[in-house]
Amino acid sequence: MTRTSMWIVAALAAVGAPAALAQNVKVTPLGSQAGEFCPQDRALIFEDPNGTRILYDPGRTVAGGNDARLGKIDVVLVTHMHGDHAGNAHPKAADSGTCDKPDTSVSAMPNSNAVIIALAKKAKIVTGSEMSAFFAAKLKANGGNPADSMLARFGSSPTVGGVMITTVAATHSNGLDPDYIGGEVGKALKEAGAAGYVGDATGYVLKFSNGLVAYLSGDTGMTSDQDAIVRGHYKAKLAVMNIGGTPFTTGPNEASHVINELVKPNAVIASHANEVATKDGKVIAGTKTEAFTKAAKVPVHIPLSGKTMEFDANGKCVAGC
Repeated sequence: MTRTSMWIVAALAAVGAPAALAQNVKVTPLGSQAGEFCPQDRALIFEDPNGTRILYDPGRTVAGGNDARLGKIDVVLVTHMHGDHAGNAHPKAADSGTCDKPDTSVSAMPNSNAVIIALAKKAKIVTGSEMSAFFAAKLKANGGNPADSMLARFGSSPTVGGVMITTVAATHSNGLDPDYIGGEVGKALKEAGAAGYVGDATGYVLKFSNGLVAYLSGDTGMTSDQDAIVRGHYKAKLAVMNIGGTPFTTGPNEASHVINELVKPNAVIASHANEVATKDGKVIAGTKTEAFTKAAKVPVHIPLSGKTMEFDANGKCVAGC
């Protein structure tokens, strides 16, 4: 090989290295406090290798559509209408408040943080069950395009920006806070202690352009679908699993059973811990988060706010972990 040929090979190798790295899916948590995992933390951004960016359950920790951490957002996913997922309030600015007492002083009612962000970013909102019609009406009422609320009901698998999105069952309630409805109807529902109907809560399965399949649990109990559908049909390699326990979602023991015996991914991101789980980025001893990390038989990754993790097609974390 001539000296010139050697230089060409070296140059091509240098160009190819970043391209290989770009085949990973990036996951960035947007929590209450930079570098920590806090009680209200739900929001995650998934970035496909092709640049499509998906915001999962914006909740109460994203500072509306002007949060600088968001960047470009193409899709907003909402698992159910509870305030800590759809976002009934949000902070004045990122990282305001403290981990145990985050700032949620800005009301997002009657629209939701999800709608506010979708409007600001001109993003689509993808949901299952009857939530699609609710979000379409909210987008229209605020000058947006109701067609940007997309339905992905159980079994359908639309592709948005090169990412396949499908909804899967989540055993959880999904009442619509009457404050989203307002007026006399909302007032009557609130006085009766009732909620609006927007269908079943959901989880999601995403298939990215690099082949990675990820299961996003939302808030769910254990279900046979996690074995038969999430593992058996979709063959998820990465899971985001709620671990918060009583009285809202699966606790660390139940969540570890889902991971170890039902979904059986190659890695899991802990979610919805409902506790101050870390200090200085390290898991606190005696927490539910620690119990889950010890019980799970696969690598557990803690979603530290603002810290980007990268996953390959097999669900292995290859950077930021």
